[in-house]
Amino acid sequence: MTVQIELETMKFYACHGVSPQETRVGNTFVVNLVLTAPLEKAVASDDLEDTINYAVVYEVVKREMAIPSKLLEHAAGRILAALKDTFPQLLAIELKLSKLNPPFGGDVYSASVILRESYG
Repeated sequence: MTVQIELETMKFYACHGVSPQETRVGNTFVVNLVLTAPLEKAVASDDLEDTINYAVVYEVVKREMAIPSKLLEHAAGRILAALKDTFPQLLAIELKLSKLNPPFGGDVYSASVILRESYG
């Protein structure tokens, strides 16, 4: 049995971007994750040791978001790699990273990248 864990709308203030303004002032970013893993043991045991700890997932994402990147793709790729390193039992990760109010002169709520990776 595989289980999907979804963490929605994790908000971070970070300095990702190409322009000097973005890297100096920063912006609000939103991360959404779907993690797929074989967690049938947790379904039966009700034991935190048998699942993926959401708090640890959040800390991994927070740590990677604190490292400035020019591109959303790069930041998202780092998050994916760090999650897989931390949780080798993951079978798949879907990550959406959004920059709110991107600074390119239009009325746009967000600009996003979506990465999907399957393992094994």
